[in-house]
Amino acid sequence: MGWLKKILKNEDDGQKQTVAPRIVETKTTEKQPVVEDSKNQAKKKNVKIVKTAKISQDKGEEKVAISKKKVKIDSNSIAHRVLLSPLVTEKSAIAESQGKYSFLTVKWATKLHVKKAIADLFGERPVAVNIINIDGRQLNFKRMPGRRSDYKKAIITLKKGATINIHTGV
Repeated sequence: MGWLKKILKNEDDGQKQTVAPRIVETKTTEKQPVVEDSKNQAKKKNVKIVKTAKISQDKGEEKVAISKKKVKIDSNSIAHRVLLSPLVTEKSAIAESQGKYSFLTVKWATKLHVKKAIADLFGERPVAVNIINIDGRQLNFKRMPGRRSDYKKAIITLKKGATINIHTGV
């Protein structure tokens, strides 16, 4: 008996075995596969719910409106390979209040790659993208000369009042 059949079949060995998730085809107009886990909860693939917050000012009072929208993620998207991580520094935290967000990117990424990645992941279209190549510094590690690695930084500017949440999962 193969290892997959052993996992799928609950044999009485005295050990509790888990059942692997199954992919079930649904009869909808979208024809997307649904993943059914052990708790029998159905989750749709290729759909991400994005929360956005918009700040508006009326007569000196600030109002925050939080909206949820479903964003369809392209399965051929390279967004997760382009953006490595958000850059969390004091300077970037100050810039976030002005609608500018900083990310570390891969060396081969261009402005168009970064713009498409932000649109795919967060559902917001950037107004401008600035990219900076940063050379690593020469350092001494104990007594041996060394060098920090080079990296590329992208600064994304969003529309006035639009925000994205980059700090979840950091």
